[in-house]
Amino acid sequence: MVSKRITIVILLLVINSILFVNGGKKSKNGEKPAWAKKDIRDYSEADLERLLDQWDEDEEPLPNDELPEHLRQPPPIDFSKIDASDPENLLKVSKKGKTIMTFVQVGGEVTRNEADELTKLWQSALWNNHIQAERFMVDDNRAIFMFRDGSQAWEAKNFLVDQERCFSVTIENKVYPGKGNSEKVSNNFI
Repeated sequence: MVSKRITIVILLLVINSILFVNGGKKSKNGEKPAWAKKDIRDYSEADLERLLDQWDEDEEPLPNDELPEHLRQPPPIDFSKIDASDPENLLKVSKKGKTIMTFVQVGGEVTRNEADELTKLWQSALWNNHIQAERFMVDDNRAIFMFRDGSQAWEAKNFLVDQERCFSVTIENKVYPGKGNSEKVSNNFI
């Protein structure tokens, strides 16, 4: 936010000098609005916002793939091709193109280094299967796998729960027990 403000202030200086040289051709009838007549050092946050809006008004909107994720249009869902009897399939389709975080817990007595190496191995196996996941260790035996395309999380879950040392995989607050879970506890936060 600070770098954005610094950039805006620099832009204000450049615009101010251009307006001085060009006579402010953007304004109607040669008159500047009252806020634009102020010294740049006296600009308030509202003045800076107005200037940014004025700066952006002639810009073309960004294409959908360049927008931040929360501003993108979701891909259309064809419900005729979805098996309504499988709720996981509906979740998988609805999370396509959205970021999803999955918790993966390693079972047994394991050190942080062993869990790190094991989850790194699982991440490599997922990458080899074209499932792109970023991995972050959050505890001695727990990691977050982040999927930029959320639909891949369920494919990764199927792989992870089949691993001998996987205790559980949690997606969207649902716990899936792995082969390393002797209690087979599911749907509880572990």
